Amino acid sequence: MRPAGFWIRLGAAILDAIIIGIPLSLISDAITGDPGDESLSDALMFVYMLLLPVFWRGYTVGKRICGIRIQKVSDESPPGIGTMLLRNLVANIIYALTLGIAIVVSAFMVGLRDDKRALHDFIAGTEVVYP
Repeated sequence: MRPAGFWIRLGAAILDAIIIGIPLSLISDAITGDPGDESLSDALMFVYMLLLPVFWRGYTVGKRICGIRIQKVSDESPPGIGTMLLRNLVANIIYALTLGIAIVVSAFMVGLRDDKRALHDFIAGTEVVYP
């Protein structure tokens, strides 16, 4: 399988932000009544990014539209809940602890490495590929 590069992954993330993130933000604002408080929206987006790839065999809405998916490197199977927890939760903690420097490093890794794997891919043992 061919690894998905930087631009297609960025496109999928932008599509997820537009198609899922904006509506979640609007719903969150309506529920909380505070447009400045994005905590509910952030929590819902985290759950979306955690669970949808587990139930939808490695896809999010943006990845499905772009024709790419997340899979385990070891056996090319879709990610499970443990894999997605590593990919999202642990990676986000590392990104926060490094004040975003690890995000920049990950972007360069996806752009420059032959296997196109980012830090969160290495943490979780995943890759993003064209199926």
